[in-house]
Amino acid sequence: MPREIYLDVETQRLAHEVPGGWANIRAFGLAVAVTWDDAHDFRVWFEADAPRLIAELETFDRIITFNGERFDFSVLSGYGPVGKLFVKSLDLHADLRRKLARRVSLETLVRATLGQGKSGSGEEAVRWWRAGDTERVVEYCRRDVQLLRDLVRFARERGYVRVSPHHVVRVAW
Repeated sequence: MPREIYLDVETQRLAHEVPGGWANIRAFGLAVAVTWDDAHDFRVWFEADAPRLIAELETFDRIITFNGERFDFSVLSGYGPVGKLFVKSLDLHADLRRKLARRVSLETLVRATLGQGKSGSGEEAVRWWRAGDTERVVEYCRRDVQLLRDLVRFARERGYVRVSPHHVVRVAW
């Protein structure tokens, strides 16, 4: 069984606040990252930890994210080289986009598949961070990692996820 780690990041800034916007995700700045793996459970990483986080991710066989190839890895690229992460990536968003030829949000996916919801949005997380409510950002990010892990477990047990109550997508995660 490959060693797997789940990852989600929250940022300090939004696209409209950095030169180049979405073409410059590395400038968004890391506020909080949360990882989960069998050996360590949930771990919290802050901006000062980013180089160590990148090195830690490189030690795993598979890095499981939702839009990590476009977003999370880009944020981390502001703190060190992330090229080695892509070959280890299982990006659920990218996989589903290939299958569906459209985007699907994590919120939509977990509501339809697990009957659960996220505890906020990325925009809210930036506001919480700026207000000094670090714990709320950590809990929001942790919840997203937990939902991601539970979604993969569901998919591995059943061989599918739902993008709506009546739309099943077969997956091999």
